[in-house]
Amino acid sequence: EASSSCNRFLFYFHHSFQIHHHNQQYNNRKKTKMKYGQHLTDNIAPEYGPEPYLNYRHLDGIIRILSGKNLASVDQDNRQVSLTTPAPTNAKGVLLDEATVTEEAFFSCMESELTKVESFTLRKVTELRNLINDTDNKLRDLRTTANDNSNEDSGDEGIAKELLTQADDIAVKFLTLEKYVNINFMGFHKILKKHDKYCPANPCKMFYVNRMHSQAWVRGDYSDVVVRLSAIYSALRNDQVGEENTDPSQNFIRSTTKYWIKTEHVSKVKYAVLKHLPVFVFGKGNEAESDSQLTNSVYLDNDQLELYHGRLDKGPGALALRLRWYGPGFPKVVFPERKTHRDKWTGEISVKERFMVKEKEIQQILNNTYPIEVKKQEMLSKGASQEEADEWECLVREITQVISSKQLVPTVRTQYMRTAFQIPFDATVRISLDTNLCMISERGYDLKDSSVWHRDPNMTLAHNEITRFPHAVLEIKLELKGEDAMPPKWVSDLHNSGMLYEVHKFSKFIHGCAVMFPENVRSVPYWVDDISLRQSILATGGGRILVRTDMTEKEKQKVKLKLKNPNVGPGANQVYDHLLPFGDAGNDRRKTATGRTRGSKSVTLGNTITQKDLHRDSKSNVSVGNYLVRYGNDLGDGNEYDDEEEADESCIDWLFPFCSPQNTSLAVVAPTSVQKIEPKVFFANERTFLHWLHAGVTLYTISAGILVFASVENAKWAHWYAMSLLPIALGFCMYALHVFLWRADRIKTRVPGRWDDPRGPYILGSCVVLVLSINFVAKLMQIWNYESTALDLDLDL
Repeated sequence: EASSSCNRFLFYFHHSFQIHHHNQQYNNRKKTKMKYGQHLTDNIAPEYGPEPYLNYRHLDGIIRILSGKNLASVDQDNRQVSLTTPAPTNAKGVLLDEATVTEEAFFSCMESELTKVESFTLRKVTELRNLINDTDNKLRDLRTTANDNSNEDSGDEGIAKELLTQADDIAVKFLTLEKYVNINFMGFHKILKKHDKYCPANPCKMFYVNRMHSQAWVRGDYSDVVVRLSAIYSALRNDQVGEENTDPSQNFIRSTTKYWIKTEHVSKVKYAVLKHLPVFVFGKGNEAESDSQLTNSVYLDNDQLELYHGRLDKGPGALALRLRWYGPGFPKVVFPERKTHRDKWTGEISVKERFMVKEKEIQQILNNTYPIEVKKQEMLSKGASQEEADEWECLVREITQVISSKQLVPTVRTQYMRTAFQIPFDATVRISLDTNLCMISERGYDLKDSSVWHRDPNMTLAHNEITRFPHAVLEIKLELKGEDAMPPKWVSDLHNSGMLYEVHKFSKFIHGCAVMFPENVRSVPYWVDDISLRQSILATGGGRILVRTDMTEKEKQKVKLKLKNPNVGPGANQVYDHLLPFGDAGNDRRKTATGRTRGSKSVTLGNTITQKDLHRDSKSNVSVGNYLVRYGNDLGDGNEYDDEEEADESCIDWLFPFCSPQNTSLAVVAPTSVQKIEPKVFFANERTFLHWLHAGVTLYTISAGILVFASVENAKWAHWYAMSLLPIALGFCMYALHVFLWRADRIKTRVPGRWDDPRGPYILGSCVVLVLSINFVAKLMQIWNYESTALDLDLDL
């Protein structure tokens, strides 16, 4: 019935569009009125066709007709109607014809479109699950056949390849379905926003947005598809449980890097990882299978936020203490954890230590009344070694003493759904993905005489007691053996996919404290200036830590006198604003920013990343089976940059790369990471500068001496030789100054990559060698001529 109602109004749409074509209100937005409608049309999946998608143009046409009517607001206080009273006039006092389009037409079409999208999504999910069941059955048969014919070649390899291709097809179909859901979800938001803007008498966006979030196609959790695909890939890879590392030397290179992931890229990242690492499954049975688990961590700190500022400053030995538990509802088992920061350049590594207690024992930990000796004896009686018991006792005593001496109390809680990827006991590559991340204040509620240490999950939170992080957080942990060890190729491919935005030293605890307690913090992390976080911080009431965007021109001028970049905060934020993945308040790159990591190809090769590099990387495609999956963002269809043009370099760019115009602040895009440096690097740069100056001054002194002391008969040649050395000496000095300033800027901003000039020294050195060689040959010729002349004179005599 709703669908027939939509068709009924198609006639009105076509004719009414011409009637209202010259309406001034729509002429003002003529250039952009179908912007998203065209985008939706361009992104229709060929295998789906246009029918299942939101009919954006039809709804937009109804809004045009309704906006031209100038409908009056409904009388909210009137409780009576009459069946014989004509319809009310519009805002202009004009009587409306009952046959014309009304708001009911829009609402009916909205209901019809929502039902259509939901039905299509659920049908496709069912088809995907059936395909997975079919692949599972074939895989089970393959295992049975392999066990029965263990000594024979029965063509199992061909069947395995076929199953792998089938799994790839299922994954691509799932990603296509997710794109379908996202583009329709955004389309509904756009059309509802347009309706409320041009038909303000009857706003409906809030109602329909809440309605969408209650429907299965939006709120449904289809992570069981990911889990079962992961199991299929793991079986086809024949994953084996790794051996636990017992090497006492522990000669491994460990690194942990954190990235932001856009919500629309979460499934793509999961698929890229599960092809190589299995998903750790939370729950048992098909109905309970999920690829993620609810994780809560309550961080402790005192009134001065001492631990927060210590972790923010990254001082040696900076602590973070938290109480972590897993699963929904009230905790039963809790893990007190201690994280200690160590500077890598000192040869030490940061450590994380924890132990397990029951929930009812947490108050004893916080009050320093935990029966450590009794618990230690219980460990020994259960078979633990004396060394293990002593280490446990030392850890527990240190944690309880720190809590007591620093008067630490629950301060902020982080909550998220964690998806973990790892082969058991194999720590080479471990990956975790945190979604639905939010930070909750653990202050300002009744502690009930210290018997409560976390908020009741059933308690309603005020807007300033919770902040929702807009991105997912990916963490990659590598443990590589040997100094020259390289990460697996698929990890490098993931780095170069354009979906990862590296955020140096990102911390959930630091972000939560900075946003939830803006009045208590003395400094904030650099990433709060990122434009993508601004809305969530303002919604929490943490605008105090952000730069104002409503300043007058006079106020802006005053700020510019004090700050280099008025769009970010003072201090270190002025230096590291280039690390913001999506730009600041004055440079919004949310729609164009491509993921950048220290593992990108350009940085690995020692080159500087430019906007052209990002545009080229954004077009990188990865072939999956018979499909093509685009990893990067869509930056446009125009060929703004050509591969041949990108390779063009001027002569001066090749000789001195740091002088290249591509290396200016306008073109260079620094990776979202920083190069670790030691304090002596600053002095090394100064020493290098002085050495180059010394060489230039020496050459200048030699050339000046030649000019002064040259004999009269050799004056012409001496002047030529001296004048050829003078510009080289000047070149040495200018080169030294420029390289010093260029390298000092890179050290200050810690841009990864090469900080040396591989060609400049060869060019300048070659010039000196060339002049000296010419002088040497000229002197040889002069001596030869002198000897010949002397010999001729002797013969004449």
